[in-house]
Amino acid sequence: MSKSTMKPGPVTLDVVGLELNAEDRRRILHPLTGGVILFGRNFSNRKQLTKLTAEIKKLRSDVLISIDHEGGRVQRCRTDGFTHLPAMRKLGELWGAKTKSTHTAESAAVAMAVATACGYILAAELRACGVDFSFTPVLDLDFGRSGVIGDRAFSRDPQITFALAKSLNEGLRLAGMANCGKHFPGHGWAEADSHVAIPVDERPLKQILNTDAKPYEWLDLSLTAVMPAHVIYPKVDKNPAGFSKVWLHSILRQELGFEGVIFSDDLSMEGASVAGSVVKGADMALDAGCDAVLLCNRPDLADQLLSQLKVSKAKQAESAKRLNRLMPTAAAPSWEELQTEAQYQHAKGLLQQLKLIA
Repeated sequence: MSKSTMKPGPVTLDVVGLELNAEDRRRILHPLTGGVILFGRNFSNRKQLTKLTAEIKKLRSDVLISIDHEGGRVQRCRTDGFTHLPAMRKLGELWGAKTKSTHTAESAAVAMAVATACGYILAAELRACGVDFSFTPVLDLDFGRSGVIGDRAFSRDPQITFALAKSLNEGLRLAGMANCGKHFPGHGWAEADSHVAIPVDERPLKQILNTDAKPYEWLDLSLTAVMPAHVIYPKVDKNPAGFSKVWLHSILRQELGFEGVIFSDDLSMEGASVAGSVVKGADMALDAGCDAVLLCNRPDLADQLLSQLKVSKAKQAESAKRLNRLMPTAAAPSWEELQTEAQYQHAKGLLQQLKLIA
C-alpha cells in the first residue's frame, strides 16, 4: 500500500524526541497508525515544533497530529510565544463571581466569552505550528475528590460545565479545530489516579447519568470526540469504561446518540492494566466501541501493538471515516499572520483585561 492510498488506522502513538528518528518513521508509516500524539518532550520552540509536524505530514498527510493542551497544569507548549492559558476552574469561578455591580447572569456571560477566547487562542496557536487537534475539554465534575482532575474541571455543576465547554468548543471551532470531551462518563468522583492505579466509582448508574454524564448528553452534536475514563463503575460493568460495551455502545452511542470519534485513554496507564497486555487492551477497547486507541511513552509496546493487533477491514474503514472528520479542513494562518489577526488580538485582550494571562 502506497503512502498516498493509506487510510488512518486506529492506533495513535507518540514520538521519542524533538525530531523524528528512523524508528518513529517506521511506526508512523505502519498501516495501523492513524495519529501521532505530542508531549512536552517534543517541544523546545515554535520553529522546531513546526518542523516536526511538517516532517510527520510529509510521511503521512492523513495522520492526525494531536496533543494534550487544556490550559493550567496540562499544557505542553508554554514558551516561545504560546499563551499559558488558565486552568478551567478559573472559568467556573468567573461564572460564580458576584460583586455589588455584577449580577450572576453577567458573570456567566463573561465566563462564556472567556471560554470561547481560550478555545480560540488554544486552537489558533497550535494550528499555526501544524498541530491538528487537542484532547480538550475536560468534562469531569469537580467533587473535590480527584487530585488528578482537580482544577482541570470547570465546576461541580454539570450545567456550568456544559455551558463553558460548549463555549470553549465554539472557540476551537472558529479556529478550525475539533474537540474531545473527557473522561466519559466522569473521573471526578473516583479518588485514585488512573495513571498509577485502577480507580473505582461505586455509585449507581442513575446517579452518574444524572450528574457526570449530563454534559455529554447536553453537548450532543457539538461534541466531536470523546475519551472514556480508565475507571471501573462496578454497579454498571466490571470493565473500565474504555473497555466496556455497556458504557460505549449501549449508553454513549445508543442512549446518548453520540456519533463522533471515541478514543481510548492511554493503554500504558495503570488503569488499563486490567486487560493484561497492551494488545488485549486495544482489542477490548476497539471491540467495546472505540475508534482509536492511544499508546504513549512505551515505544517497545507500540511495536508489539503494531505487529500483533488484528483489525478487520470494516472496523478500520469505520474508524478512518470518523477520524477523518477531526482533520482541519482549512489552512491555518502562520504564527506571524496570527499575531496581527483581529480575532486573536481580541481574544488575548479579553483574557489580559481579566488578568487571566500575563
